[in-house]
Amino acid sequence: MMNLKEKNRIADVLVPLILTLVVNGWSAPVTEGSSATTATASSQAKAPCKLGDLSEFRTVANEVDALVEKGNLPEAKKRIKDLETSWDEAEAGLKPRDASSWHVLDKSIDRALAALRAKPPIQAECKSTIAALLKTFDSL
Repeated sequence: MMNLKEKNRIADVLVPLILTLVVNGWSAPVTEGSSATTATASSQAKAPCKLGDLSEFRTVANEVDALVEKGNLPEAKKRIKDLETSWDEAEAGLKPRDASSWHVLDKSIDRALAALRAKPPIQAECKSTIAALLKTFDSL
């Protein structure tokens, strides 16, 4: 039978280890490229954007991207107008939270708008600016 001193030594080792696992999470090791790696990476929470929840705007940008991919530039132009309108309506609430990030995203939206409003719009340019817009959303 263990004496109190031995139990305390074991507790001194196990308690910090268990706390570390609980606080940081524990998962079984996986190999690079496995579905578990992908699932773990996608489930990890990203720090929230200082501007707040931008998911509504990103959803519209994704829809525009899908339309551009299909070559439906007239519909993409209409849909990005919805993004522009909702973005402008939200400016008063978003910009004070983080003016720098707001301006970065605003300029990216403006470039995508300009590409889709060009006469005539060039699909490759539209793809490029929408891809850059999506990257901007992801960087914030």
